[in-house]
Amino acid sequence: MTEHSDLSDRLEQVQTRIRTAAERAGRPPPRLLAVGKTRDAAEIAALARLRRAAGEALPGFGENYVQEAEGKFDAAGAGIEWHLIGHLQSNKARQAASRFDWVQTLDRAKLVAALAHDRDPARPLNVLIQVNVDDEASKHGCRPDAIPALAEAIAAEPALVLRGLMAIPAPHADPERRRPAFTRMRGLFDALAASHAGIDTLSMGMSDDLEQAIAEGATLVRVGTALFGARPSRG
Repeated sequence: MTEHSDLSDRLEQVQTRIRTAAERAGRPPPRLLAVGKTRDAAEIAALARLRRAAGEALPGFGENYVQEAEGKFDAAGAGIEWHLIGHLQSNKARQAASRFDWVQTLDRAKLVAALAHDRDPARPLNVLIQVNVDDEASKHGCRPDAIPALAEAIAAEPALVLRGLMAIPAPHADPERRRPAFTRMRGLFDALAASHAGIDTLSMGMSDDLEQAIAEGATLVRVGTALFGARPSRG
C-alpha cells in the first residue's frame, strides 16, 4: 500500500468517525481542521488534494508554531485556509496576523492590540478566544470569567472578527472524563453567542476525543495523528 493510499484511508476513517458521531448526537457534522505539526508541505498538499477531491472547497490546516508554518505556506500550494492553534507569543503576533487566516489561541488583551495593529481591516483576521476550561496551571488560555472583556476588546477592532471559542481539556486517559469540560465549553459558547453576533465556531476535540466533543457541540475538530499517523521525531 502506498503512502498516498494510507493517507486516503485515514482521511476516510476520520470523516466516517465525524459523520457517525454527529448523526448519533443529532448535530451537523463539524468542520475538520487537519493539524500539520511536524508535517512537511508535501504531506499537507497531498491531504489538501484529497480533501478537495472529496468536495471540500477550502481545506483547513492548523499549525502550532508560527516559524514552522512559514516554511509551508507557499510550498503547500494555494487554496488552503491556515489556522494558528498553538500558543502565540507577542513577538510573533505580526507574523501571525499577516500570514494566517485564523488565530484560535487569543487568550489575553495584549494580543488583541498586537494582532489588530498588523492586520489589514479590509481582510479581517478570524479569531477564537482560547479558554483554560480546566484551570490547569501548565496550560495557556484565559479563565472563563475573562471571556466577556476579551470579546468586547476584539469586537472594538475592525481588523479582527470574533468567531467563537477554543479549548484543550485536561488530558485524562479516558476521553469520557473530558466530556464535562466540553459541556462547560458549550455553555460558554452559547453565552458568548447570545451577546455577540457572528459567533459560529466552537473548536474542541482531537484524534482521541472527537466523538465526545461532537456530542457536546463542537463545530470544528482538530485532528492530526488520526490523519497523518504517529508524529515523526523532531530530532
